[in-house]
Amino acid sequence: MAEHTLHNMAGKDDIAKVVIMPGDPARAEYIAKNYLEDPVCFNKVRGMLGFTGYYKSKRISVMGSGMGIPSIGIYSHELYDFYDVDVIIRAGSAGTINDKVELGSVILAEGACTNSNYASQFRLNGTYSAIADFEVLKTAYDIAKKSNIKTVVGNVLSSDTFYTDSKENDLDWAKMDVLCVEMESAGLYMNAARAGKKALAILTATDDIKNGLAVSVEQRQEGLIKMIELSLETAAQFA
Repeated sequence: MAEHTLHNMAGKDDIAKVVIMPGDPARAEYIAKNYLEDPVCFNKVRGMLGFTGYYKSKRISVMGSGMGIPSIGIYSHELYDFYDVDVIIRAGSAGTINDKVELGSVILAEGACTNSNYASQFRLNGTYSAIADFEVLKTAYDIAKKSNIKTVVGNVLSSDTFYTDSKENDLDWAKMDVLCVEMESAGLYMNAARAGKKALAILTATDDIKNGLAVSVEQRQEGLIKMIELSLETAAQFA
């Protein structure tokens, strides 16, 4: 591969085999500076910060994905196919639409429905089911249970729209036991499958779409910290 891509200035060996991907590049920087030892910034192109360092002596990278399937589609494709990354763990926020998911809950996305047309590029004669890697999912679930982090496991919706013409567009998915709405996981899971790699989305429910509620600043921080630490502990098992 080339020494870098149009979207990533990293050299071939600058990125670890396991990458944690929050949507917000500022959160990637927060994770690097607060949890990684000796973090080195490998990317600043378009403000999409990426860092590589060590967590409990395991080499791990963290990089923002941006918002939406088109954005994470670009970055995850390059990580898997150009930088030979083996595992990507998305660490992001979501809006709950299901009574099973309380505000602040940590969600493990077993599958990711979508209203996106992203799968059409693969020329499949049917509807593709985007799912997490079972080994990574089970590892995260077991770590969460051991660490007394309550998780909800199930299907999520990766939506192309943040602002919808009617919130019923999102709430209808709850009839099929979909837990929450976010914007990236389905694209990540499809790219992982196509590359023969592994992926998991670990999410925090920061909003309640059905009731128009949001967590407090304190609850949001607590939930995000649980998600970040679970992501790091899981990543360390594959690094």
